Amino acid sequence: MRIDLHTHSTASDGTDTPAALVRAAAAQGLDVVALTDHDTTRGHAEAAAALPEKLTLVPGAELSCRLTGPEGPVGVHMLAYLFDPAEPELLRRRELVRDDRVPRARAMVGRLRALGVDVTWKQVARIAGDGSVGRPHLAEALVELGVVDSVSAAFTEEWLADGGRAYAPKYELDPFEAVRLVKAAGGVTVLAHPFAAKRGRVVPEEAVARLAEAGLDGVEADHAEHDAAGRARVRALAADLGLLVTGSSDYHGTRKDIALGAHTTDPEIYGEITRRATGAFPVPGAGGSPRT
Repeated sequence: MRIDLHTHSTASDGTDTPAALVRAAAAQGLDVVALTDHDTTRGHAEAAAALPEKLTLVPGAELSCRLTGPEGPVGVHMLAYLFDPAEPELLRRRELVRDDRVPRARAMVGRLRALGVDVTWKQVARIAGDGSVGRPHLAEALVELGVVDSVSAAFTEEWLADGGRAYAPKYELDPFEAVRLVKAAGGVTVLAHPFAAKRGRVVPEEAVARLAEAGLDGVEADHAEHDAAGRARVRALAADLGLLVTGSSDYHGTRKDIALGAHTTDPEIYGEITRRATGAFPVPGAGGSPRT
């Protein structure tokens, strides 16, 4: 089995619609794909309705979190799988994160303009379309304007990285609270790309240990932004803490130079994730809809 547990669609900051994404996943020979748009489940129904035969959809989301500590804040991305999307408290908190994205993006447009970049909110809103607006949309605007050569090149301290010149904060969950909320909604939590240093400060190992004590299920090791040493470090930490280890593409369509299925998760790990979940079920193709 080929299993990719981290992808994004136009429901957040990917370039493929949910329907196009599942068709592309099948064409790439995947057996299982998780749709994990940022702070939203809005693409699940479309993806489930378009599922090709023999492809299974794992409904999920990538929750925006921020860890505070003595050395300053650290951005944390928490993958949540197979939770009840209607659970009231988790839904309320996801909506708070999502609703703060627009004023945050407008603030970043203002900061970019103050830096001499001729970007406009109209341009960013056009790029985002119906998706939840985020930094990748601003990064694409910078590419269109010739300020940077690629989306990834915009995520530096000079521009959009955490603490960068044009960075603006938004409402984000505490990662410990995110684990609690997802667990209460019957879901499973996996810490995404914990040692992706190019994004800024990484999650301290002692914080991962505390998250494991709080109920974190796993960590993502095989990811395009982890080098060989980073992947080995994740695996060693997971072994020490008794955490599951996943691999994923973090696919964003044409917004990132990474293919569906570029990194995958072991079928036994996937089986354990589905065994732990009680909030929702994987959706088998074709034409199913998520059951909760």
